[in-house]
Amino acid sequence: MNFHEVRFPANLSFGSIGGPERHTDIVTLANGYEERNTPWQHSRRRFDAGAAMRGLDDIETLLAFFEARRGQIYGFRWKDWSDYKSSASEFGVDYQDEIIAIGDDVTAVFQLNKTYRSGAYTYLRPITKPVLGSVKMGLSGDEQQEGVHYEVDTTTGIVTFEHPPNDGLEITAGFEFDVPVRFDTDRIQISMASFQAGEVPSAPVVEVRV
Repeated sequence: MNFHEVRFPANLSFGSIGGPERHTDIVTLANGYEERNTPWQHSRRRFDAGAAMRGLDDIETLLAFFEARRGQIYGFRWKDWSDYKSSASEFGVDYQDEIIAIGDDVTAVFQLNKTYRSGAYTYLRPITKPVLGSVKMGLSGDEQQEGVHYEVDTTTGIVTFEHPPNDGLEITAGFEFDVPVRFDTDRIQISMASFQAGEVPSAPVVEVRV
């Protein structure tokens, strides 16, 4: 896949507009009831960094990043400031944030994921781009050590334990993560407001499946 393991400058994504989207097919029946379905198992996120541009240095950084990605060709990492870690916004990452699996004495490889809860309902989101050095793992309340007990592939979000966790052990994780995205345009338009500042009305990006 055409993907560069580089993050869009976080100071430029701060202040961007965006969030998750879903695709829903709705059919209204003759009796007025609806049937609703979706071909998407997972949501997809869209953002626009245009509103975050502040000065000529920001614009130069954006242009260099856009050209290095060849427009829409190469994907990259994006920090979603509204949702970038396993813990609540007011807390730091902890190895007990998420239960990602239960040990079975056989499986040693696990996908990081984040659970979204609302009442009795949940959505499980795969995390494929964890931030290097941020992943913490635990086994039934005992914190494990990266490089000793497990390894993390930050390009896929796959965690591999040295030995398969024992049957029944809760495998927990805490982490920061990025969203894999690409530019959703082949053109960046710039308006020079002065010799010291300019505006980029739109710099849209969209999440990609990896």
